[in-house]
This record gives sequence, structure tokens and C-alpha cells, in this order.
Amino acid sequence: MTEIEVKIRIDDPKAARDKVLALGAVVARDRHLETNVLFDFASGALRAGRRALRLRRAGKRATLTYKGEPQGSRSFKVREEFETQVRDAKELAKILKALGLRETFRYRKHRTVFRKSRLTICLDETAAGNFLELEGERHEITRFARALGFGRADFITRSYVEMIGDRGEPPAL
Repeated sequence: MTEIEVKIRIDDPKAARDKVLALGAVVARDRHLETNVLFDFASGALRAGRRALRLRRAGKRATLTYKGEPQGSRSFKVREEFETQVRDAKELAKILKALGLRETFRYRKHRTVFRKSRLTICLDETAAGNFLELEGERHEITRFARALGFGRADFITRSYVEMIGDRGEPPAL
């Protein structure tokens, strides 16, 4: 599967939530806490290749996600993505470590998920700030962002890991 997304920095999460709902999006998952752990080989091969292997926990849910190297796009983050639900996150972490992977970065965020047609809108409250993340087809992202009052100049394609790292925060392991 190919993931196409952008982030948009926002100042007021409540105002953003109200605006997203006013534009016809519906809440698909209420605000919840997510813990994200990135894994890599000791050599840093995944990071060096601009790829990621992430284990995300949200309540009793756990998801393992592989993200491929970003493809060339000026305005959008476009990359191959595979993900699967995990029944036992602790056991999976043991398997990954036994295969030579290690935890390299951990971060938490509060997330609310909305849907509007095939567009997924996430309201993320992170250590790097508050963001709307829009995922879907390019034209859907652009149209919804415009309705929110944002343009392509507001699109951010960097990851939360990069942005949190810019703040000088050590990887919480």
C-alpha cells in the first residue's frame, strides 16, 4: 500500500477539532494515548535508508508498521507502508530483539481520528507541537486543507521523530 500524507501545525486543538467536524468529518476514534517505538538494527540500516519499523500501542491495540523510503514529492510524504495488528506486543518486541533489532526511539502522543469519505484526519498532540495529519489521495488532502484555511505552503512532510529530535529531546527508551 502507498501512504500519502501531510501534517499541518495548529495552535488550538479544540478549535481544529471543531473545524474538522464542521466540515463533515466524523470521529472514528476518540482521543487516546499512543506509544510509538521505532526499531532498527545496530548498524542503523533502516534509518540510513530512510525506512522505519514501528510498534504502536494504543490501549489494548498494537500495530506493527513498516514504512519504506519516501518517494519524490515536493508537497506530500509518499511512501510504501505495510501494517498488521499484533495480538501480543510484548512478545513481538522480544521477537524483533531476537532478530537483531533494537529500540531506537520512543514517543507518545494523544490522537483523535476522524474520517471524511476516504480521507483520514488525525488530530495529534505531540512533544513537537499540535498537528493535523491528513492521509488520503493528493486531491482530497489539498481540498480539505484548503477548506480548513491552509495551503501547500503549510504542508509538513517531516516525521514526528525528526521534529521531536529537532527539539533536542533524547530518544526516550
